[in-house]
Amino acid sequence: MNLMKTQKELAIIIIDCLTKYKLELKDKFESSIQEVGVRYCYLDDLLPDSIANRICSVFPDKVNMRLMSSFRERKYTSKKFDQFDQILKNMTFAIQDAGVIRLIEEITGIVAQSPDPSLYAGGLSLMEKGNFLNPHIDNSHEMTRSMYRTLNLLYYVNKNWSFEKGGNLELWDKKVKRNVTIESQFNRLVIMETNPWSWHSVSPVTANENRMCVSNYYFSKISPIGREYFNVTSFSARPEQCFRRIVSGLDNGIRNMLRLIKPIGIGKKDIYVQNNNM
Repeated sequence: MNLMKTQKELAIIIIDCLTKYKLELKDKFESSIQEVGVRYCYLDDLLPDSIANRICSVFPDKVNMRLMSSFRERKYTSKKFDQFDQILKNMTFAIQDAGVIRLIEEITGIVAQSPDPSLYAGGLSLMEKGNFLNPHIDNSHEMTRSMYRTLNLLYYVNKNWSFEKGGNLELWDKKVKRNVTIESQFNRLVIMETNPWSWHSVSPVTANENRMCVSNYYFSKISPIGREYFNVTSFSARPEQCFRRIVSGLDNGIRNMLRLIKPIGIGKKDIYVQNNNM
């Protein structure tokens, strides 16, 4: 089997798999709102194992990625696709294929969605032992603030993963008191909605292994809640982290105020540009 699949070939494989399980995924997405109020679904065995194994084998090491480290999170990210194996870029943008998007719209009921070729906050993510991502809601818009963020799509390529290793996706209720956990299993695609109350996190990685993920977001000119709103990426903390919750609330307020003063934000924009050197 030719393991170097083009972007279109990967998109066709994804479309076939989504089509096969569309009704099940649609039912799960609709019913999941009863859990913590954030709709989601996931699909295992998205790609043939041989292709998923190849993506895993060529995933970049942390030395070739950007470290994000603060009280909010600790993880490594990258969009330097032109420096990595071509299949990583092909897989990332296959999830942005028009046919894939249309199927995701049918599954979620969220319409008029668009891809994000700039990968604003998307791309490759790696988390090693001790890394984490605290409960947060994503930035409501893309860089120009003309489109709302609607869906988060996460594809995991860490082999032989289990709940005990940590690094799992957690979805929280509006008060960030109660959660549901979705294991970051190999060759699994998770689809979750993004709105002002879609609190989510990644539990601390406890194993001496890397949790590896290909991340994508979809956007739409239509607000997912039927009215206008805006927020920066806003963090909270786990229920037992009372002081960190206070600090996070102050931090969120300051950053939201800065965005009111300067709508396009401050500092370097984390976006993908062909042949970039980020």
